[in-house]
Amino acid sequence: MITSKHHDGFALFDSRVSSYDIVEATPYRKDPMKALAAEAKKQGLKFCFYYSILDWHYPAAYVDAPDKDPAAGNRTTKLRPGGKEEYVKYMKAQLAELITQYDPAVLWFDGEWQDWWTEEDGQDLYKFVRLLKPDIIVNNRVGKGRQGMQGMNKTDREYSGDFGTPEQQIPANGLPGVDWESCMTMNTTWGYKFYDDQWKSAETIIHNLIDIASKGGNYLLNVGPTAEGLIPAPSRERLREVGRWMKTNGEAIYGTTASPFPVQLRFGRATTKPGRVYLHVFDWPKDGNLRVPSWGVPVKKAYLLASPQNTLKFAPDHDGISVQLPAQPTDPVASVIVLESGK
Repeated sequence: MITSKHHDGFALFDSRVSSYDIVEATPYRKDPMKALAAEAKKQGLKFCFYYSILDWHYPAAYVDAPDKDPAAGNRTTKLRPGGKEEYVKYMKAQLAELITQYDPAVLWFDGEWQDWWTEEDGQDLYKFVRLLKPDIIVNNRVGKGRQGMQGMNKTDREYSGDFGTPEQQIPANGLPGVDWESCMTMNTTWGYKFYDDQWKSAETIIHNLIDIASKGGNYLLNVGPTAEGLIPAPSRERLREVGRWMKTNGEAIYGTTASPFPVQLRFGRATTKPGRVYLHVFDWPKDGNLRVPSWGVPVKKAYLLASPQNTLKFAPDHDGISVQLPAQPTDPVASVIVLESGK
């Protein structure tokens, strides 16, 4: 997921309908989105675009400041007469370029909070991009359905968009029956700021990833490059740690669904696949016995994902089972235990 155009209106792709883009307005003179889309396809990755409905640069709008809307960065836009129709035409032309030239799997809209943008506008834009690519996935910020930073759809009517977008938070108990994605930063800001050194630890980021997966959501983790196009060293360090953990435990994240347990586990979280439950243990039991509540399925086998050849002993315990663990966890951040139900 990469920004194609943010609130400043600058296109990071080769836009034929605007000269305010990376090809015409910078010495770089190349289209990085073209190369990135091709490489993502080569690597088997889904390529996705962020696109801001709000545009501080487009001449049909002018900036009115100061503004009391903190989400607008203390700036909002107002349109001159006829400006809305002109701008929507321009925006659709850019979106058509993005879809036809780069074939994104997701369009992640933002900046919909402006007074002049309505839910009807969002539904029209949603239909427009769906006509261009019927299987594209669109977030709920295309319209007016989200409830603040919770990012979830309101319930008073049917709103446009395919999934909710909680921002800088993880729903306490997930959102059963609703597709959602938590977008979060690695420190406290979305763009690069040299003075923002409040970095989340690798452990926190990994725990967030597990927590979100255990609740049936997706984790959209932001990385803000420097003005030189470099990923900051603290981001690289944390991403390497996530990669290290995922190399061993990715099976317990990719392609899984939410926890089968009705309440959150005291020792950590759980994810599932057909015939398997993955227990992500944050707090290793001091007595060596991991007590797991029943979820109505008999357990046939238990083992550590890091060493599947070594099975673990387990026995009935109250309303569930007790799994006998080694003295030390296999990973200090989160060890994964697999419970197979089989037949």
